[in-house]
Order: sequence, then structure tokens, then C-alpha cells
Amino acid sequence: MAFELKQVFASLPQTERGVAKVIGGDPKGTNFLYTNGKSVLIRNIDNPAIADIYTEHSHPVSVAKYAPSGFYIASGDAAGKIRIWDTTQKDHLTKYEYQPIAGIIKDIAWTEDSKRVAIAGQGREKCAAVFLWDSGSSVGDIYGHSKIVNSVDIRQTRPYRLVTGSDDKGSAFFEGPPFKYKMMNLDHSGFVNCVRFSPDGNHYAAAGSDGKIVLYDGKTGEKITALGGEKAHEGGIYAISWSADSSQLIISIGRQDAAGAASGRRTTCLSISPLRPHQLPGQEQPRPRPLRILKGHNKSIHCLTVHKTEERSNIYTGSNDGGRIRATGHLRHGRHCAFHTNFAKKEYSARDLVKMDVQPKSLSVAAGYVLVVCIEQLVLLKDGKKVFTLDSLEFDPEAVALHQAAGLQRLEVRTEKCILYSIQGNTLKDEGKTLDAKGPVTDVAYSSDGAYLAVSDEKKAISVFNVADGYTEIDVFYGHHAKVMRLAWSPDNEHFASSGMDTMVYIWTVSDPDKRLKIQDAHRLHHVSGLSWLNENTLVTTSHDSCIKQWTVQF
Repeated sequence: MAFELKQVFASLPQTERGVAKVIGGDPKGTNFLYTNGKSVLIRNIDNPAIADIYTEHSHPVSVAKYAPSGFYIASGDAAGKIRIWDTTQKDHLTKYEYQPIAGIIKDIAWTEDSKRVAIAGQGREKCAAVFLWDSGSSVGDIYGHSKIVNSVDIRQTRPYRLVTGSDDKGSAFFEGPPFKYKMMNLDHSGFVNCVRFSPDGNHYAAAGSDGKIVLYDGKTGEKITALGGEKAHEGGIYAISWSADSSQLIISIGRQDAAGAASGRRTTCLSISPLRPHQLPGQEQPRPRPLRILKGHNKSIHCLTVHKTEERSNIYTGSNDGGRIRATGHLRHGRHCAFHTNFAKKEYSARDLVKMDVQPKSLSVAAGYVLVVCIEQLVLLKDGKKVFTLDSLEFDPEAVALHQAAGLQRLEVRTEKCILYSIQGNTLKDEGKTLDAKGPVTDVAYSSDGAYLAVSDEKKAISVFNVADGYTEIDVFYGHHAKVMRLAWSPDNEHFASSGMDTMVYIWTVSDPDKRLKIQDAHRLHHVSGLSWLNENTLVTTSHDSCIKQWTVQF
């Protein structure tokens, strides 16, 4: 048995309203990178489905930038630590780790020879620093600001210059190396969100929340002009980026637009998201129009299902990033509601909403029925409507599995027992039969043919029962180092997958418990929150890292 990571559906950047998000590009123009949680995501520009993830930070990562050589990436986190790591190897070995400030790092810049690194952020005693990448030795004192430093950049031609932008409404200019303070430019009436040198080094631009873009001489730091007159835009400006020939700027503004400017005048305004009032907090590499719009989750993914048709199989995921269902199920559960999704239109509406009295926890679908497990309550749905509610329970149900071949029955409770019900018309009937588990039950799943029932629990065990033989236990599967969270049967009915709090995924063989496949650190930072099979040899996993992974399995 063997496995291979076939594809990663990467998360989107995790953004904060009113705060700039730095997006970095590699020197060759092949990849771009951004951060989400404790992860740095590297994606291919031409094919964003090609993605790689770096997960070595122990705190949320705030910014990442390629070195001009392209061989290394520097990433900074919320604790003030910066890691410099290799881009050429698959395992991305960390070369150095430093802590230049005691607070969040908001921006990073390299010198053109990839030897010096500057950082800006929010520290206790200082908010910016510049040092040698391979030793951490300081190559200048970056001071002058009285508040958080939002942005930093280094002139990419000699003589080097360094500039910073701050919440104190100023942009400071430094000469070096070693870098020394020269002057403070106070031409903004609001926060300076972004400062960037032009590629030829002749100018640097400073953009602020007051809607101004001020252009300065890149060598002396002297003011040249304010682009667009008094204001470049009525809204706040969060990010700016120069074209490769240093003739144009593109700006991200406090609406869903990006505007281009040349010779001090606006040339283009790109509507990035015309249907939703999004802000645009960051960008990299100006282009005349969007090549594509990338969609995905940027917060924890909690549920997953697969819908198969004759033409293709679709992956559907649910998250708390605005109640979105991503087609990467037939029914999705939210905090207090359930939604039927139209697969043909890939949408749901308020007409399809089924209001729950208390919070739903899990659900199962079979033969037109949906059984929803809520806190101390079971709700049976038929044709999208409530037909039966079982409440005032003496237990708190946790998971449910329905299967037509097994008589549309199955319920699990936290009292280390599984209670069997049958659906008769529009009601649930207690069959008077219980199954013992090894510990408090966490998940249950029928095989696709209804022949087996798998039950996982907090005692790291998975019990498999033979349905046709009166639910006799045929074996117990052990391997996880922490409680088992999710179960999913392969379409071949001979194998099933399990995930645990130990971040591992196991693939088991029913006929031989010792024949198993372990996927170590399937989602390294979090446990797997969803498991589902596309086919007999393709497993899909989701996690709180907001990513979806597709694995190829060979038995």
C-alpha cells in the first residue's frame, strides 16, 4: 500500500478589515505567496492549482517575501520571529531563525544581492530592523517613528536606500549600509500603509489611508509630487506596486477596485469584485486586467462531502468564512440551520433553509431522508421539510449514519453506546438494540453496501460490526495516538479511512487489521476535519488550515 499527495486546493489569504495584506512574487514571475494562519502558501501564477505549503512557524504568519535570488523565502510571524528557508527542496529546510522585534512583523524587504533583510512591525522597544541574512548581525539602526511601522522597502540599485511607513503619518528615509536615519517625510494626514521603491531606484512612493500617494526621489528622499493632486483616491490606499519598467503604479484601495497610474494620472480602474463590497488589501505584479479570480476558503473547514455524477465528481466543503459552500452537499449544516443545495445551479436560497431549534452537530442522508443530530435532539427531514423531532433525550447525540440497505437506521450517543433506530414512514422507531463502543463515540459510518458499520471513539479505537450478522463485532482497529475524529469508507467496501487529533490519517483493510497505510501529518498543523472518497483510489481531506488535499492511494 502506498499514497501520494496528488493536489492541494490552497486556502485564500486570511485578511483583516482595514489592514494591508502583503502578497509576494518570485523573481522569475512564476509563483506568488501569501499567508494564512501559521502557513505560508506558494502558488503558481499560471496554474494556481499547483500549490505548496510551509508550516514551520509556531505563531500565525503575517508576511513572507522571496529573496531576489529566488533561493530563499523570509517569513515573519505575530511573535516577531523571522524564518529564512529554502525554496529549492520539497521539505523547505529552515536555514536561520531570528527575533528582531518583540511583536508582529508586518513587512519584509531584501537587498538586491539577497544578503540583507529589513523588517517592519510592532515591537516593544523598536518597530523595525535590518540585518545580515546569514548571521542576524545588525547593519543599521531603523528608528524615528513613534508608532507601529506598517511597511518597509529597500532600493534595488546602489547606493542602497531604505524607507519605512508608519501609523505616525510619516515615511522615514535611511542611507546605507550601514543604514542611518536621514529624514522624515510628513506629507500624509493619515496612516502610511505602504512604501515601495521603483525597480530602477529613481523614485519611491508612499501610500496612505488618507487616499494620498506621494512620490519622492529614490536617492535623496526629497518630495517630487503628490500623484493625482491632493488625493489619488477618495478611499484609503492599502498597497502599491510598480510595473517592471518603473513607469506605472497599481494601487489597492478601500473598495473592490485596483487603480493604475502613469505620469501622475490615473489610467485604469479595475473592478475586482463587482458583486460584493470587498476591500482589496494587497497585491503583487500589476497587470492590465485580472487573468483569473481565485476562490476558496480562508477560515477553518468543518465539513466535506463528495457528489458524483456520470460526468464528474465534485467536492463540496463548508466553512465559517461567511457560510460558503465551495465546489472544489447535498445538504450542509450550519450553526442553527440546514441548507439544501441545488447541484445544477450550484446555489442555495432562503427558500431552502430549514430552521433548527438548537445547534446542529452532524447529519446523514439516505433515500430522500435526512437525519440531523442537534444538541439533545434528533430531527428527521423528508423532501426538505421537518417531519419528526425526537427531543428531551436522556443523552446528547453526537453522530449519525443512515443506510437504506441497513434499514435506514443508526444513531450514536456519548454514553459509549450506539442506539439503533429504524425509519418508519415519517417517524423514528427505537429498535431496542444498542452496540457497545470502547469509549465515548466520535463518529459512525456505514460501508457503501451497508454490510459494515464502523464506530470510532475517544479511546483511539475503531470498532467494525457486521450488519447482516446482527451487528456482531468483527474486529477493533488501533493505531491513532489520540482520539479518532472522522471515518470514511472506500467505494470498494474493503477499506476505510480514519483521522484523529494526532493529525494522522489511517487507511485500514477490513479483512486484515494489520494491513494499514499511515499518512503522517496529513494536515500538519491541525487534525483532519473531513474525509471523503472520490473513487476507490482517491481520498479527499480537509482541515482547519483552510486547505483541501487530494491523495492517491494504491492498495
